[in-house]
Amino acid sequence: MPPAALRIQLADPAATRRFGRRLGELAAPGDVIALSGDLGAGKTTLTQAIGEGLAVPADHYITSPTFGLLHEYPGRLPLFHMDFYRLHGEEELLELGVEEYLEGEGVCVIEWPDRLGTLLPPERLHLELALTGPTSRVALLTPFGTRWRERLATIAREFR
Repeated sequence: MPPAALRIQLADPAATRRFGRRLGELAAPGDVIALSGDLGAGKTTLTQAIGEGLAVPADHYITSPTFGLLHEYPGRLPLFHMDFYRLHGEEELLELGVEEYLEGEGVCVIEWPDRLGTLLPPERLHLELALTGPTSRVALLTPFGTRWRERLATIAREFR
């Protein structure tokens, strides 16, 4: 049976930031957020807000890791922001040692998570961002495993 998904309307960038901050506040050690969406959907903006919720210091500006593949930020929990757009499969990721991050005590936010293939952890939150207007978005959240199910109930109450 497929997991239950939660749909959150984000009317403007401020709503997207509030939503991302809350995700960061609710994040726990070892969490993986598989973040997908078209170019320009707001994945980096959302990750910046998750970083705020994780108390990443303001002097550690969160940027897209497209060319660096991985950026690491300190905070309440370490934030590992990964972008696998330029990679083409599991073998490349194994060579980079990505499984150490996925099994670590930080929070992994992964753009282009489909590149992980079978390396994608069974315990994760899949979050898809889609444009619905010039400044509005919709977030579709699907928990895999048990870690995010209760937290999604909290998010549903707060963002509906």
